[in-house]
Amino acid sequence: MRWTVGLLLLVSAFAQDRADPIAGKKLFQSQCALCHGQDGSGGRGPNLHRQKLTHAEDDAALRQLILTGLPPDMPAFWLLSEREAASVAAYVKSLGSAPLEPVPGDSSRGEQVYKSKGCDGCHMVAGQGSGFGPELSDIGAKRSAAFLRESIIAPEASVPDGFLLVELVNSSGGTVRGIRLNEDTFSIQIKDSNNKFHSFRKSDLSDLRKLRGKSPMPSYERSLTPDELTDLIAYLTHLRGSS
Repeated sequence: MRWTVGLLLLVSAFAQDRADPIAGKKLFQSQCALCHGQDGSGGRGPNLHRQKLTHAEDDAALRQLILTGLPPDMPAFWLLSEREAASVAAYVKSLGSAPLEPVPGDSSRGEQVYKSKGCDGCHMVAGQGSGFGPELSDIGAKRSAAFLRESIIAPEASVPDGFLLVELVNSSGGTVRGIRLNEDTFSIQIKDSNNKFHSFRKSDLSDLRKLRGKSPMPSYERSLTPDELTDLIAYLTHLRGSS
């Protein structure tokens, strides 16, 4: 057993030594860019232009994450060889040392736009606001400015994974609409836009519709001026959590 473990460690170390960031970039753009963006600045997946990655504390953890994935958000790339995984990891690590691309706009004015438009009625930042929509405290470390812009003007273009809007009709004929929190064979729990929690037995429902790809967030394309939109994006990209 010890010989086997030692051999695996030796193979892994050899693969790391032969890691090629240039080859890793090509693999990244063909395999990972769909979620992380062509330059790693984020999309449906996190922005990788940061020195500390949430789910990969070191090089070995990053290579393992690439090979095994992170269900249900990130698929496993087990078809990659050890050297290919090490090359992708080397490229991803290089992104953390690249200077952040400057984002136009004024984040202070953007914070005022965020508050004046009532964004905190659905979102939370540093514990302030409502938790109906996705948490935004570290959104700037997860998503690119381009992705945030699209989310504001066309929210249904990319609904977050696991964020499912449902509409149901209870036994008394009342309609309840909200975000699914939990569901099993016999019951479903949702939270409505007033942050009220509901739990229903499915046998008591006359209708249950799962509105996949739908978002309760309206488009702000017409309600924001170009300057307000630019400032709001500057504020959101500034939100990078406590670290």
